[in-house]
Amino acid sequence: MNESIDNLAADYFEALKRHSPTWGHMLGDFSHAGAYEDASRAAEDAEIAELRDLAARAEAVDESTLDPAGRITRGVLASDARARADHTESRLREISADPVFGDQTALPVVLGMLGVPDAATADAMVEKFHAIGTRFADLGERHREGLARGHTPAEFAVTGTSEQSEAALATPVADDPILAAVSAPEGIDVEAWRGRLVGALESSVRPGLAAYRDALQEVLPSARPDDKCGLVWLDDGAEAYARALRYYTTTGLSAREIHDIGLEQVAALAEEYQQLAASVVGTSDLAGIFEALRSDPALHFTQGEEIVQASKVALARAERAMADWFEVLPQAPCGVEGTTAGPKGYYFPPATDGSRGGTFFVNIADASAWGTFELEAFAFHEGVPGHHLQLTIASELQGVPEFRKHAENAAYAEGWGLYTERLADEMGLYSSDLDRIGMLSADSLRACRLVVDTGLHALGWSRQQAVDYMLANSPLTDPTVRAEIDRYAVHAGQATSYMIGRLEIQRMRREAEARQGERFDIKQFHSAVLDSGGLPLDVLDEVVRTRLP
Repeated sequence: MNESIDNLAADYFEALKRHSPTWGHMLGDFSHAGAYEDASRAAEDAEIAELRDLAARAEAVDESTLDPAGRITRGVLASDARARADHTESRLREISADPVFGDQTALPVVLGMLGVPDAATADAMVEKFHAIGTRFADLGERHREGLARGHTPAEFAVTGTSEQSEAALATPVADDPILAAVSAPEGIDVEAWRGRLVGALESSVRPGLAAYRDALQEVLPSARPDDKCGLVWLDDGAEAYARALRYYTTTGLSAREIHDIGLEQVAALAEEYQQLAASVVGTSDLAGIFEALRSDPALHFTQGEEIVQASKVALARAERAMADWFEVLPQAPCGVEGTTAGPKGYYFPPATDGSRGGTFFVNIADASAWGTFELEAFAFHEGVPGHHLQLTIASELQGVPEFRKHAENAAYAEGWGLYTERLADEMGLYSSDLDRIGMLSADSLRACRLVVDTGLHALGWSRQQAVDYMLANSPLTDPTVRAEIDRYAVHAGQATSYMIGRLEIQRMRREAEARQGERFDIKQFHSAVLDSGGLPLDVLDEVVRTRLP
């Protein structure tokens, strides 16, 4: 007898929240508010087994008994659970030292996004602090496990993570940013509660972080040097990278195929720069264009608040145009906040309980690192019509299983974000040709990612080789490029999702336009892409074909 696909979807959503409790908390589910992501080998084994069981249960459901919505749910669940299990089974946690997004640097931002609506959740936050300490200690043990079998991280990642951990440990407890990040609800003894947080910080978080730092020092002599920082240099690295590509792109494209697609995109962009930039920067020489964009002080911000304000202006302009291009608009607002931690710009979706809207974060630690031409494409990608529109519409869908509303499908989500940078040009949202060059700059970043990510992890490129390629083929500055390359080195495959997803969505649109001719309606296409939640690209393709025959 068939298992109910709705019950199976509910089981899957609960499993995802249990294994990623901070993600669930961020969505507004407080049932696991006292937990933090478990990094132990036992927890990882249990997660893999549960994901494989859920995938098998989905595949056992007879498709012919399901309505169209049920078939989508079955396909998404089976694909996502199996890809997650495969990727997790690569045991990348053993080499997860991460100076870019690691907890030792990201915790203040993450904890600041977690709602604390009542006394029970406030109590749970104390337990979460203890769980964070356990996670750090477990990460240290996982790195020792990797060391024992020659599975070691890149040297720069170990060094950077160790230095950040040392700096965090040297900060006076009273000044620790994770304390300031957690907000107190009304109706509790705030002083007593913060005292408990300090106690958890002193007895669990700091000792756990110190244990992690110590383990990294043991690993450091065996860490992989800069010329061998990609997965290909590990014994099981080729298969681990293939799994990562399947997980992040939801396609069967090989590393070589993705590399070649990147080379083609970079070449095509060179022609666009030369056509657009001559009247803006005074030269059609590609190297000259890139140098002007990098170094002309007039093309860079000087104050962080200017970046925040310019983002708000761009998003407001986009919001006014949405009704002409989309049938459904999100209810939750999209705010902009400056930050001094994390990547250059990123987005957090709204809480499902309505307590918090979506937020586009811009890193203003070094305002001059932002080209004025970059800002609008960034805002459209992360905010409207990009991630805020896509993720918020998904979260507000009716009659769709909860896990599909919040699915973290990189190729779909990042592909949509990158698609909307070009869509914004169609919509006339860019303020000037200079800002349109910013759109090309963003494209260069994502096209180069296909080349350098596969170069590092499949072709054996060195860290410097990847830096040199990106500097030669994009207008990004040297510090920005080095930070990007470090991100790809420690998060193999994720960076390929953007351009692969964008190209697939554009292909689906071209084919729909060809099928429908004068019947084609851009609003209906966007609804077909957006109103089923995050989908693997093959499932999305089938949905678009069915909706727009």
